[in-house]
Amino acid sequence: MATNAKTRKAARYAVPVAVAGVAAATVAMVPAFANSGGPDLPKVTAQQLIEKVAASDVQQLSGSAKISTDLGLPTLASGLLGGGGGVTGGSANPEDKIAQLANGTNTVRVAADGPDRQKLTFVDGKDEYSLIHNGADVWGYDSKANEVWHEKNPEGAAPGKDGKKTADRLGGASPQQLAQDVLKAAGPTTDVSVGETAQVAGRDAYQLVLKPKHSGSTIASVKIAVDAKNGVPLRVQVLATEGGKPIVDAGFTKVDFGKPSADTFAFTAPKGAKVTEGAAEGAKGGDHGKRFKGLESLPGLDALTGGAAGKAGKDGKGDTKVLGEGWSAIARIDTGAGKGLQDLDKAAGDKNAPKEAKQFLDSLGGKVTGKFGEGRVFKTRVVNALITDDGKVYVGAVTKDALVQAANANK
Repeated sequence: MATNAKTRKAARYAVPVAVAGVAAATVAMVPAFANSGGPDLPKVTAQQLIEKVAASDVQQLSGSAKISTDLGLPTLASGLLGGGGGVTGGSANPEDKIAQLANGTNTVRVAADGPDRQKLTFVDGKDEYSLIHNGADVWGYDSKANEVWHEKNPEGAAPGKDGKKTADRLGGASPQQLAQDVLKAAGPTTDVSVGETAQVAGRDAYQLVLKPKHSGSTIASVKIAVDAKNGVPLRVQVLATEGGKPIVDAGFTKVDFGKPSADTFAFTAPKGAKVTEGAAEGAKGGDHGKRFKGLESLPGLDALTGGAAGKAGKDGKGDTKVLGEGWSAIARIDTGAGKGLQDLDKAAGDKNAPKEAKQFLDSLGGKVTGKFGEGRVFKTRVVNALITDDGKVYVGAVTKDALVQAANANK
């Protein structure tokens, strides 16, 4: 199935903009104080708590964390993306593991000793997947597949497809990094306050609460539990407007701020393991092509996913415009696909169409109408997208009603 690079780039841009909620660097502080809902701690303001996080210089720790993610992906779509199958097995390349963490719960062992040594180990029953940064070496090891992935560079690992070095991405799954990313993203559309105190991994903590100022976002709030002594974020929870369990709940279950032993970061490829150097395996695209087998030849699907957008780009199509700001930001992408959605619906209803085609459409969302015409809304608990019958895509961490309103106002 053809995929246009500009569309992929736009999608990567739209999602974090909408979820993170931010276009500016200032934070609108609410002068609330921690109350007596948990441990009895001295009162602090939101500004003081953020300063405490910023001033924290803890670089050494070890422990265990649990990361639960419930994006509300449709079953079929989750399967196509690689979710739900556990984190072990298949390739040892870190990029091939990302989609597998999109849904479900993962137990992670974490260790860090400064900027040059980190280790994350995802535990999957008896099997494990480890990602290790030790100086100039970055290793990925999948015990189930008995495969090893290795990158070596005098300045650390080479940049990946997103422009980040693998070594830099190592801490991305940790509660600390998640919290730092959220705080950097907080802007003038965000109310920041201090919630109830809590205990996380046996340590007293304050809770910083970030909420969107305006309606329309699928995210109700983000809660960050901050260690009362050293300012290290211990847990991050992202709560949905629709209620239910958190969209993301990542927190330490055990943590020690002592220096990990040096052998924690040592790694030697096991005897008989398949070793892949560099990003060669990732360049082959893993098995994602196999996951879409049966859909790639469906008329209209190519247009909606960028094939036609690539051709139309020469005529000014394929452009992305951000509507609104912060938590309610919506990316409007003109794919230039014309009647792509109608073609796709028609093709899916053809008696000779692969059954995966209709399943794919039905699993993602239903039809909607408005001043803009007709379209189909693809829904998750976080990011929703409206594809109109004239080939425009509206996507963001906003409700269906917000997407329809944006389409009506910007048809």
